[in-house]
Amino acid sequence: MSQTLSQPVAVDIIEASQAHGAVLAALHAQSFSVDDLWDEAALKQLLLLPGVVTALAMLGDQPAGFLMIRCVADEAEVLTLCVAKAFRQQGIARQLLAWGVMEAQDRGADHMFLEVSVHNAAAQALYAGAGFVQAGKRRAYYPDGSDALVLMHSWGA
Repeated sequence: MSQTLSQPVAVDIIEASQAHGAVLAALHAQSFSVDDLWDEAALKQLLLLPGVVTALAMLGDQPAGFLMIRCVADEAEVLTLCVAKAFRQQGIARQLLAWGVMEAQDRGADHMFLEVSVHNAAAQALYAGAGFVQAGKRRAYYPDGSDALVLMHSWGA
């Protein structure tokens, strides 16, 4: 099965704050099942954690997606990445991920890791295209019992 990639769109990326909690929750709800969903309260709590930074992609006045990462010492982790259904296949996730890597580098990280479902081929392709490679597997990681691949991207010495 092949998908047609729409022409990439340029988005404005802003740093999200507590004030964006409802927007982040609405975007997250479009991308994750009820079992994996983070509500507004959970997202606001994450925003308060040390080292957490969130990029919100805006297409005009429309929130299109977001990326939340956590940076600790020389390591960064993608906590979540999602794009609104109406804006998928337009390069927004790729732009958010590139922003996250640059932000992590600016904060002193020399590598980034994440977990992705073994069933999410589109996300796996996105991450592979950005330089991530498989570093491991977490068995029964998700509430439905499915496994997660642990992916890593290194840019340090």
